[in-house]
Amino acid sequence: MRYQWLRLLLIRSHAQSQPHVSQVTHLRSFTSSLLHPRAPHVTPKPFIPRHHSTSSPDPAVDPPKPISDQATLLVDIFAKNEKYNKEIKLDLKNSNVIITHDLILSVLRDPNTTPYVARRVFNWVLNGESGKLSSQSFNWMLGILGSNGLVKECWDLIEVMKTKGYGVSKGAYVRIYERFEKDGLSDDVERLKELYALGSASSDRGEASNDNCNENVGSRISKIVRREVWGDDVEKQLKELDVKFSGDVVTGVLMNLGTEPNKALIFFRWVEESGLFRHDQGSFNAIATVLAREESCEKFWRVVHEMRSKGYEMERETYVNVLERFVKRKMIKNAVELYEFAMIGENKPSADDCIFLLKKIVVGKELDMDLFLKVVKISKANGNRLTNANMDSILKSLTSVGRMNECNRVLEAMEEGGYLPNGSLQRKIAFNLSSGVKTREANQFMNKMVKSHLISDSGTWVSLVKGYCAARKLNEASDGFRSMVENEGPSCGGYALDLLVNMYCRKGRPLDAYKLVSEMVNDKGLSPWNATYKTLSKKLLVKRKFQEALDVMNMMKNQGYPPDLDSFVEYLSYNGGAEDAVTLSQAMTCKRFPAMSVFLRIFEAFLKAGRHSEAQDFLSKCPRSVRNHGDVLNLFCSMKSGNVASDAVVAV
Repeated sequence: MRYQWLRLLLIRSHAQSQPHVSQVTHLRSFTSSLLHPRAPHVTPKPFIPRHHSTSSPDPAVDPPKPISDQATLLVDIFAKNEKYNKEIKLDLKNSNVIITHDLILSVLRDPNTTPYVARRVFNWVLNGESGKLSSQSFNWMLGILGSNGLVKECWDLIEVMKTKGYGVSKGAYVRIYERFEKDGLSDDVERLKELYALGSASSDRGEASNDNCNENVGSRISKIVRREVWGDDVEKQLKELDVKFSGDVVTGVLMNLGTEPNKALIFFRWVEESGLFRHDQGSFNAIATVLAREESCEKFWRVVHEMRSKGYEMERETYVNVLERFVKRKMIKNAVELYEFAMIGENKPSADDCIFLLKKIVVGKELDMDLFLKVVKISKANGNRLTNANMDSILKSLTSVGRMNECNRVLEAMEEGGYLPNGSLQRKIAFNLSSGVKTREANQFMNKMVKSHLISDSGTWVSLVKGYCAARKLNEASDGFRSMVENEGPSCGGYALDLLVNMYCRKGRPLDAYKLVSEMVNDKGLSPWNATYKTLSKKLLVKRKFQEALDVMNMMKNQGYPPDLDSFVEYLSYNGGAEDAVTLSQAMTCKRFPAMSVFLRIFEAFLKAGRHSEAQDFLSKCPRSVRNHGDVLNLFCSMKSGNVASDAVVAV
């Protein structure tokens, strides 16, 4: 048999022993060389662009836009008035739109694309870059024409498809059929049914049969290849089909053999060696998609390098499918090498592809920073710039797998790609690290930001303190606050100090808050908020820390704030004695004595609380001017009269 070597690949996997195995054993090495062409290791490093590849773009040039954005721009260009070919090319260049197979499909599939624009785009590509149009593209265009009642244009396009060996897909057939039937075009309906039944791909309808439809032919070939070990019988059956091996047929067979990559590769080699078909970009991409699995990874890399050496490119659809498969099967190294391979080619991955890959790397079983850095460098070399939105999404991925402690390493790698976090991202990182009690990493991050002069305001420090407060780690929060004052100065510390004081007081530690405030005021010259002082004073008095509260009052006076009399009066009414009242009255003012209203409030508090003896003791210690003051005498008389009246009521 002519291709006896082809049977060897599957001999071992066949369930039953074959009588002809011994006849071909001596050809094993030859088979291996054909199935695995002599080439360097599967992923040579670095990838070297072939002579046909485009060079890396100037970093100053914007990277290609995502398919959805390019489709919108393409539609806008062709939606305008008629333009000359040169004008269209100039618009495409200025808009950084690259015509690809995926882009054309995106435009044709969009329900918002008008028939007029779809026809203009399709015809322009057909006349200038027909290689970007596949059977799928033709069928989408056909469906648009037919479903919009453009009968003549529909049949004209079918004739063009026949010359290319393309058939009418079921989806296009249904769309056209429904519109023809709705419009009462009975002759066209019958003609369409006849065409579809006989096999629309055949240019000679007299010789066509239902089996000649690409899908049916591909299915029959696949069944023959799948059910037997390759040999004379398989070759004979394939040749007896007497079909034309068009690009669609070969691609369909390869995709049908997707679960059996070895058989797909045998067919791929055989069909060209037999002179039945010369592989093109479509068939190379199909076999690449089939081979993209762990057990056939080496074959995949050999095929894609062979494809490029012959001047063909990996299509966007192939790249996306293979990348997703590699990622799904945890083949991250291969996914990165695929990204590198595609970046050298014409259909370069988008910036979104880069971020997708980076996110998959950081959530992998182990964080491989070498792979992460490699992707960043490849992206940078091709003119892509990482943004704060990119970093934010990567941070979310890190957090989702509990790897926020790796944030500094990730940031360092992204800096090599030209990324520096803005204030918003700095605040988010600082908060996440401190709230996660990643103290060492938080310190490293803040030190790096300070040394790099990237901190534009105190917001990052405040976020650090907030995070520690949220985690109830007040010692670390205090240390962070001290560093903040050291680096940013005392003028920006009011808000963060208020946070800390409130958190200390909430945890029943007002004395620690007092020590921190005293340190900041006396040693650093910081000016706390009035509300901060009042909170601290009140909580100290609750803990009966009267002297410390008086010290806080002195700090308030020095800053020009009024004393927190309410908290002290409340404290004295239940806990303080006459001596405390005297001390308070002396501390209330820089003058010799405070205002009479202060004495009255203290007397009233003692008396209302039923602490008459304390009120009398305090009165005896007051200066004569207070003891003889009419309001004071009236207050004591009213209280005494009230008590006498109460006693009388009780006696009755």
